[in-house]
Amino acid sequence: MARKKVTIVGAGATGGAMAQRLIERDVCDVVLQDDPQFAGTTHHGKALDESQAAAWEGFSHRITATDGWEETAGSDVVICTAGAPRKPGMSREELLNSNAAIVRAKVGEAARHSPNAVVMIFANPMDAMCHVAMQASGFPRERVIGQGGMLDSARYRYFVADALGVSPRDVYGFVIGGHTDTTMVPVVSQTRVGGVPLTDLLPSDQVQALVARAMRGGAEITELYKTGSAFYAPSSATVAMAEAVLLDQRRLMPCSVLHQGEYGIRDVFSGTVCQLGEGGVQRTFELPLTADERARVVKAAEATKDLVRLLEG
Repeated sequence: MARKKVTIVGAGATGGAMAQRLIERDVCDVVLQDDPQFAGTTHHGKALDESQAAAWEGFSHRITATDGWEETAGSDVVICTAGAPRKPGMSREELLNSNAAIVRAKVGEAARHSPNAVVMIFANPMDAMCHVAMQASGFPRERVIGQGGMLDSARYRYFVADALGVSPRDVYGFVIGGHTDTTMVPVVSQTRVGGVPLTDLLPSDQVQALVARAMRGGAEITELYKTGSAFYAPSSATVAMAEAVLLDQRRLMPCSVLHQGEYGIRDVFSGTVCQLGEGGVQRTFELPLTADERARVVKAAEATKDLVRLLEG
């Protein structure tokens, strides 16, 4: 049986963390691809450094690095992290034009060498970059997926768990809609803690405080780091998606997908619950939303459409 392969495009802090988490799960070979003009030999160093952990971590798959694309050929999953990270005070939308050019070039090359891959987008503004990736790759809806909701949901679940003093594993709550500080929608009405509605466990003002913190979770991290953005939680979220596809786990995960009628939204990438497995998105699910939550989800999609129009302009 052929070994699975994942290419991670961009070997910065996030790409490097993804590579480490993924290779140590020992489910696939990993290729770190980057441009020496910007990365120098850092990606080669990270691949060699992590390779030397195999004896103690116990993985037998290989992690390598490349400046080109031939070594990425035949990848099952391509994760695109390439692009500039957010700086303190910078919105994801400000990254639009510069990152679009990078994503377009990188995904185009990746798709040419791995025409059957599932492409996962991490670059920001994420929902708009999914449109760029779909256009550059020519791939169908099922094989272009945005990561945002996974990270936003992880933050939301942590904040809820911390407030209640329980394990995040027992908090079931999704963040859908857009992947920006203003357009993400934590679905409070469907959040459960051990099966109990969150609204039965905390008063409304505390719930809204948790929602507000989750919505600016990325900004909080950039303010604390001062010279960079989050990479531990984003890497965990993205690797969980990749593993679901590689192992056909058929997991239900909040991801950005091209909507074709979900919540009445069409032809724009936005977050909803997706079943991820072999081939990418196998099904989508609509959460039962309150009128306010639904309105915010629709508004998030409209905001992404505005960004896509700027790209097309």
